Amino acid sequence: MDGYKLVSEVPVRFSDTDGLGHVNNANYLSFLEVARIAYLRRVLGLVKIEEFGVILARIEIDYKSPVLHHETLFVGCRVSEIGGASIKMEYRIEAKADERLVAQAKSVMVAFDYKLQRPVRVSEEWRSRMEEFDGIS
Repeated sequence: MDGYKLVSEVPVRFSDTDGLGHVNNANYLSFLEVARIAYLRRVLGLVKIEEFGVILARIEIDYKSPVLHHETLFVGCRVSEIGGASIKMEYRIEAKADERLVAQAKSVMVAFDYKLQRPVRVSEEWRSRMEEFDGIS
C-alpha cells in the first residue's frame, strides 16, 4: 500500500453484506472509520473519545470492485492537507488476498470544541505530528 504509513486490517463480517453477498455500500463508511480512528490514536496519541475533538464534515467514496463476506481488507489512511480548522484525509481500500483496489475515498474533518459547540483551529501540536507522520508541509 504505497504512500500509506498507516494501514488497518479489517475483516468483512457477514452482517456487512447485502442479499447478493456483496458488502453494502454504507458499510464502507465503517471501514474508513476504523482507519481514521487508528490514525487519531497512533499519530495524535488520542485514546478516549472525548479527546478526539474532531467532527466528520464531508466524505466521498469511489467504489472500484465488489467485496464479499469472506474477504479481509487493508484500509490505508493519510492526511493530505491541513487547513486552519480542517484536516483532509485520503483512503485506499484493497483486498488483502489479491491486492485489488476496492475503493478510494476522501474526507474532511473539522477540529471542534464540543463544550463551545464550534469549530476551532487545528492545534500546532496536532499539525506538527500529522505533517511529520505524512511528510506534508
